[in-house]
Amino acid sequence: MIVSPAGTRIWITAGVIDMRRGFDGLPALVKPPPEVDPFSGQIFAFFGRRGDRIKLL
Repeated sequence: MIVSPAGTRIWITAGVIDMRRGFDGLPALVKPPPEVDPFSGQIFAFFGRRGDRIKLL
């Protein structure tokens, strides 16, 4: 179980990604609204094609 602090926003991707991408390549895929800082402690969730794998950034 992952516990996040109160007020943490979780962003879920709308499509699937290539799960071979590492944690260095995932931030290039993050395109949040302009008012959201991807390095502000928020969680971004990426799913594989089959939906059985998830990576959190």
